[in-house]
Amino acid sequence: MSQSDDRAMERRVEERARHLWESEGRPKGGAGQFRDRARQLIAIEDNPHAATEPVPDPPRQTGGDRGAEPLEAVENQGEFPTLTDQGEETTAPRRRRKS
Repeated sequence: MSQSDDRAMERRVEERARHLWESEGRPKGGAGQFRDRARQLIAIEDNPHAATEPVPDPPRQTGGDRGAEPLEAVENQGEFPTLTDQGEETTAPRRRRKS
């Protein structure tokens, strides 16, 4: 960074710190106590994806609905009742049994 960039950044930090100080009701100590938070907010605004990781694509499913849960997962939900559903009623379709 050049000196002019440094000065521009410090101006942004001071302005943001003053804004934060005013939004907090101008507490004693002045805007200087808000400089660190102002720097963090500016860094996040300048590069919002710096601390994120890309999400990998889900594996492709063959046939049926893409992204649908397997029937076994839906059937198992009824085996663990919650306080509102004590497992007294069927909440999902069941697989037909082969005769």
